[in-house]
Amino acid sequence: MTVKRIVTNIHSPDPAAAKRFYGDILGLEVLMDHGWVVTYGADTEMTVQITVAKEGGSGTDTPDISIEVEDVDEMHEKFKTAGFEISYGPVDEPWGVRRFYVTDPFGKVINILAHI
Repeated sequence: MTVKRIVTNIHSPDPAAAKRFYGDILGLEVLMDHGWVVTYGADTEMTVQITVAKEGGSGTDTPDISIEVEDVDEMHEKFKTAGFEISYGPVDEPWGVRRFYVTDPFGKVINILAHI
């Protein structure tokens, strides 16, 4: 048996509120929309992963979701300009990533990162 996909589910009374954060800024496409559930994604092959941690590294709290991007500084500017809360970074970490934490519309802390 092989795991084919892992999906992150975020509870929200208003799934449409995800559009600006996950669609407009991160550039994910709507893959499914039934009104009560909206799935964002990309037509890109991705690694299947689950991370279990007691902290987020560098003394930070463990983020809810980590999203790897091409350009951390560009994403940071987009989220900052859009008024989303940046709670950490951007910073170059000793384990070889540049990252920042941003809070999504549902209160989830998202670790935006790129390997350096």
